[in-house]
Amino acid sequence: TTFYCLFSVSIIFKLVQTSYFYFLLSLVQLITIIDKVANSGVAMPCWYFDKRDLRHTPSIKAGLTMDQETLYRREGARFILQVGNKMGLRYETMATGVVFFHRFYMVHTFLEFPRHVTACCCLFLAGKVEETPKKCRDIMKTAKMLMKEETWAEFGTDPREEVMTLERIILQTIKFDFIVEHPYSYLLKYAKCLKGDKKKLQNMVQMAWTFVNDSLCTTLCLQWEAEIIAIALMYLAGKLSKFEVTDWTGRTSRHSRWWDMYTQGITTDLLEDICHQVLDLYAPNKTDSAAAGTPDSKQAAATTTRQQQPAAAAPVTTPVVAAQQQSQQTAVAAAAAILAAQQKLQQQ
Repeated sequence: TTFYCLFSVSIIFKLVQTSYFYFLLSLVQLITIIDKVANSGVAMPCWYFDKRDLRHTPSIKAGLTMDQETLYRREGARFILQVGNKMGLRYETMATGVVFFHRFYMVHTFLEFPRHVTACCCLFLAGKVEETPKKCRDIMKTAKMLMKEETWAEFGTDPREEVMTLERIILQTIKFDFIVEHPYSYLLKYAKCLKGDKKKLQNMVQMAWTFVNDSLCTTLCLQWEAEIIAIALMYLAGKLSKFEVTDWTGRTSRHSRWWDMYTQGITTDLLEDICHQVLDLYAPNKTDSAAAGTPDSKQAAATTTRQQQPAAAAPVTTPVVAAQQQSQQTAVAAAAAILAAQQKLQQQ
């Protein structure tokens, strides 16, 4: 008995010395919490909001203006992308971090939780969710390189503890809802069914991909499903690249437009509303279109129903967007065509 006790103690001591012990401990704690939530009978939250909800967020109720909140959301989202790109994270991980960031501030205020601290914590959590984990100290090290000294002071005397504490608050806020869908996969799926000049089609998809990256700085992920955002930004990319889709795989007499194969009830007014919210990113001194008097998301979404998806056609080349390539494409779109396209859309 004494031998087995000593052997067990030695094994536990070895485990404590390894990172696996802490991983297993965190996993057990997480499973316990999720089990409690599942057995409590509490439904998962809905993360889609009407525009009137976006005009009355906790931060705005606490005294921030709409323009200030829009600015803080953009700064937080861009900071996540900057840190993520610097660390070589996948686009899904960065996008998930941004979605967590936007959701968090639909419950809490920017006055209570500094945006840069929240951004780092959301990226830290997203790494775990997307199975691309990064150590907290590495995220802190990268963030510090990208921040001014006065901004770094927001992290306090123990930045790691600040992030770890906030992580628990974020988990409670999002109610352990880790299911996040992004438009990227939909862009690739749609590209497979569209017909036309292969090079022009690839350019259109690449431009739409860039718009999806930029859309993370808006509140679109709080208004619409990833599928609808992907359709809208493919529509915008087609307008900008002057590529008109006239034929697609699986077309029938019931499909007047290519996206009718996937959804019903999507109007051009709805698509242009989404497009304008992205285009506003390139227009200086302009308030986010989410505050404008366009149709509420939930009301329009009530008319949108999903259809059975057709079989995929031959694949096209998958766009690979590096950080520098994204910046170049965004700059070109902003400087050369986007504002002109916005005026064109308004005239139609």
